[in-house]
Amino acid sequence: MPRPEVTGGGGLHATVVLGDLDGAASPGTAYTPVLGADLTLAAGTAARLPLQPDFEHAALVMSGAPEIDGVPLTPGSMLYLGSGRRTLPLTADTPATVMLLGGEPFAEKLVMWWNFVGRSADDIVRARDDWMQGARFGEVGGYAGARLTAPELPPGPLKPRGRVR
Repeated sequence: MPRPEVTGGGGLHATVVLGDLDGAASPGTAYTPVLGADLTLAAGTAARLPLQPDFEHAALVMSGAPEIDGVPLTPGSMLYLGSGRRTLPLTADTPATVMLLGGEPFAEKLVMWWNFVGRSADDIVRARDDWMQGARFGEVGGYAGARLTAPELPPGPLKPRGRVR
């Protein structure tokens, strides 16, 4: 099995958490084609990371201020990259860490609201009710605050969005 690390020119190191990236595979089990990789960019990094073009990708900045595909980002920023990409340009003037997430696009449109994703508005209503009753979602270990209260549902209809393959 290949090691779950990728080291690229220009100060890029990737640890593959789930899936595979540029020949490195995670030992983790996934039931759908997905990618999760922890990217470390050294100061002065200028690299291009190979991607699977049939996946859609997003990059979540954990620290530093890298440029991803030419877009300057700060910690907590997530950049949706879409699909069809064969490479991803990454630059960093100072050290940075980024989570690269990817996978096959969903075949159907989805309804997304607050922390819930479903295939219909009814799925979201059920998820909110379950959350408020403490059912189905479990507890977050180590969280020091009280359980978050889901906001009230919006007055208008929740509509499925996205693309259909």
